[in-house]
Amino acid sequence: MQLQTQALHAGYEKDGQRTMAVPIYQTTAYEFRDVEHAANLFALKELGNIYTRLNNPTTDVFEKRFAMLEGGAAGLATASGMAAIFYAIANAAETGDNIICAKQLYGGSLTQASHTLKRFGIEARYFDVQNPSEIEALIDDKTKVIFFESLTNPSIDVADIAAITKIAKKFGVLTVVDNTVATPVLCRPFEHGVDIVVHSASKYTTGQGLAIGGIMVERNDLVDFIRSNPRYPQFNEGDASYHGLVYVDVPLPLYTLRARLSLLRDLGAVVSPFNSWLFIQGIETLSLRMREHSRNAQAVAEFLEAHPKVKKVNYPGLKSNSNYVNAQRYFQDGMASGLLSFEVESLELAKRIVDATQLFSLVVNIGDSKSIITHPASTTHQQLSHEELIACGVLPGLIRLSIGLESSIDLINDLKQALDA
Repeated sequence: MQLQTQALHAGYEKDGQRTMAVPIYQTTAYEFRDVEHAANLFALKELGNIYTRLNNPTTDVFEKRFAMLEGGAAGLATASGMAAIFYAIANAAETGDNIICAKQLYGGSLTQASHTLKRFGIEARYFDVQNPSEIEALIDDKTKVIFFESLTNPSIDVADIAAITKIAKKFGVLTVVDNTVATPVLCRPFEHGVDIVVHSASKYTTGQGLAIGGIMVERNDLVDFIRSNPRYPQFNEGDASYHGLVYVDVPLPLYTLRARLSLLRDLGAVVSPFNSWLFIQGIETLSLRMREHSRNAQAVAEFLEAHPKVKKVNYPGLKSNSNYVNAQRYFQDGMASGLLSFEVESLELAKRIVDATQLFSLVVNIGDSKSIITHPASTTHQQLSHEELIACGVLPGLIRLSIGLESSIDLINDLKQALDA
């Protein structure tokens, strides 16, 4: 099936009521037929619903549908995008290990990697996403994950995915990519060698800022990469917390299975069935919306590039942009999503422009159907030092725009009056 057809039908087998809409199974628990049935479920001899912290029929449709959109084997929904990132990393790394991250990450991801994971004994090492060759020197026998974004937020860089995954495969290291901004409509990381994809479903997936959630998807045949790989003994040896289960021996997608049976079970950052249902609604129109977001953003970027007060525009759809070649290579029809940023002369001017807009909403979110303006240095990346801000491409005069579904003419007129005020 083509992607738009999958978005409407994948993962849902109609129950006895034959409902066209996926039902919301708003329940915490499920009744077992008898003691043997319950025992079989817990022993994985049968598959079925146990408790909504582990699985839920509505969430199951969301996970299957999203995994199919990404071209992956299975998905695991979480309470937020940050939870999905944490589970993707914690599933592979433990105390004494290290991960290698792109410097150009969302501010929350940088904080999680540099500070929160550090408290768990996991070291974060950084490379410039525009220079993947830096990765090799950072890898040692304790490296467990290489983490980056397909389209970075807010520096708006396009990763050379194939170059990064080639290095990872050479050393037998898992790659995790955050594909939130591009979405599977525009970018398919698995086709370029990525092992795990994560998303904040709170962004383009829901599309209207309605719900917080995340999802992790693993590629097909990941077991072949992990089996007998000395970096990942937790998948090749018995899990003492689950009756000695050896994940590489289970005929199910192993990365999401271990995250479900261990991390989701024990840490509990589970998405609500209602939020899963909202994400399902958003998926149905995702491909249509991403095309319109991209068209609007292209028009706005071209306007900003021609404005005398704008020093630089970061948008891969512009031929003048250093990321244009990668965008043409990795993104569907060269469409570059709805996120862009631009730089002006000073912090004071940036603040005046943000405050002068009337149609744009000052909000720390992206991917909404309504357009959003943000000053990252004073909001999403405020916790970073000056040096860290420069390293991840967040200058004091940088303004981030999440271009919505309004008329591009109205959006341009609003930015024009703000810039000229």
